[in-house]
Amino acid sequence: MISYVFLQHYWWIIISLLAALLVFLMFVQGGQSVIFSLPGNETQKKLIVNALGRKWEFTFTTLVTFGGAFFASFPLFYATSFGGAYWVWIAILFSFIIQAIAYEYRSKPANVFGQKTFDIFLLINGALGPFLIGTAVGTFFTGSDFSLDYYNSVKWGSGWHGLEALLDARNVALGLAVLFLARTNGLLYLLNTIDDDDLSGRSSKKLTINAISFLVFFLFFLVTLLLSNGLTITNGGAGVVAEDYKFLHNFLDMPVVLLIFLVGVVAVLWGIGITILKGSRNGIWYAGAGTVFTVFALFLVAGFNNSTFYPSASDFRSSLTIFNASSSYFTLKTMMYVSFIIPFVFAYIWYAWKAINKRKITSEEMNEEGPVY
Repeated sequence: MISYVFLQHYWWIIISLLAALLVFLMFVQGGQSVIFSLPGNETQKKLIVNALGRKWEFTFTTLVTFGGAFFASFPLFYATSFGGAYWVWIAILFSFIIQAIAYEYRSKPANVFGQKTFDIFLLINGALGPFLIGTAVGTFFTGSDFSLDYYNSVKWGSGWHGLEALLDARNVALGLAVLFLARTNGLLYLLNTIDDDDLSGRSSKKLTINAISFLVFFLFFLVTLLLSNGLTITNGGAGVVAEDYKFLHNFLDMPVVLLIFLVGVVAVLWGIGITILKGSRNGIWYAGAGTVFTVFALFLVAGFNNSTFYPSASDFRSSLTIFNASSSYFTLKTMMYVSFIIPFVFAYIWYAWKAINKRKITSEEMNEEGPVY
């Protein structure tokens, strides 16, 4: 018989995998954030927008799937975070809504606002989306100012309702790390997808500064994470106590997770390195896979090993774990069977991706008749 504890761990693994895929697919947002600074002319901007436009729905769909899976498997987190830190989530959702509007109407004949208006929408989503998502995920480690009563009603300690996360340097560092990682992956993707020598040269020049910026903020977050305290479940889940170097202990106690994390970091660095040093255009595949591995491991560190994946800064007892925040046994078990179709979905996405990217995008293609963004 499948145990309740197994199902709780299983669904945290699914959530972690979806989060990792989402961060990788935010190369679309990263590319959007450079649509004004990267291209040298309107044709190059058109190339960038159309290269990214062919993939933006993958990111949007993964975001919706991630949110839906989180709601179904760990509804108390959903109720607590969305019920308390709602300004952050509203800002994130707003940025993705205007992205969809921009791709839908940017090149429509009846566009009365002009393309520049929708390009600004893409820029806002490209910069704000990854930064705020990274900042929100930072609270999985640093905690939020909330408490729950006997009936699990949420009381938020700050009137900023989530925006106070911006006052913690660790959250901001992770937000900036995700932003610059998205920009790095976006540039790697453009190098791999677009056949334009001048644009490729411009992308290569921007890649170095964005990669260095990512490493600076990521290393700051990682070092402070390993040196910081965390919360540990005690007495079979009845209590929560502070533990020195909690996340460092999590890595050491779970060597497989540590290995996944290290492989991910090395793969990201390898993808960046072969692009900058050797001029390769395949760096996105190494950096992309490394992004998935790294983020996947960080989420496992946040939720496994008797950790609180959403700590309360004001009341330790209100902190959320994969045990007290999960759905019922019946719900988790039923959804587990539904989740078996996920590999088929991934296979379809891969097939569609390969079909779309069968040949590189060229400026001549942009002048042909056909659907463009």
